[in-house]
Amino acid sequence: MDIFLNTIGAVNDATRVEILHFINTNGEVCVCDIENSFSMIQSRISRHLKILKDAGFLKVDRRGRWAYYSVRAPIDEFRQSILKEIVCSDIKIPLLNKGCKNE
Repeated sequence: MDIFLNTIGAVNDATRVEILHFINTNGEVCVCDIENSFSMIQSRISRHLKILKDAGFLKVDRRGRWAYYSVRAPIDEFRQSILKEIVCSDIKIPLLNKGCKNE
C-alpha cells in the first residue's frame, strides 16, 4: 500500500507531472537543463526530482558534478500506464533549454 500511495503522491503535483513528461519526452537530461527550461531554482527542481526518483519513475546518473535524470528502465506496468496517460494528456512542457556550461 505504501508503494502505491508514494507513486500516486508523486504525480499529485502539476510541476512534477510536467517534469516527468519533460524527461520522458527529451530522454536523459541534466538537472541544469531542467532548471533552465523550467526557470526554477535548483533546490526546488531537486526536491521534485527526488520525489519522482523515490516513487520509482526516475533514475539518476552522476557524472562529476552533474546529475543526469531519465525515466527508469525497465519500469513496471503501473508506472508505465501513468506515463502513457501523461503523454496522451494535453500537458504543456517547456522546450529543452540546455544549461550546462561544461558538458
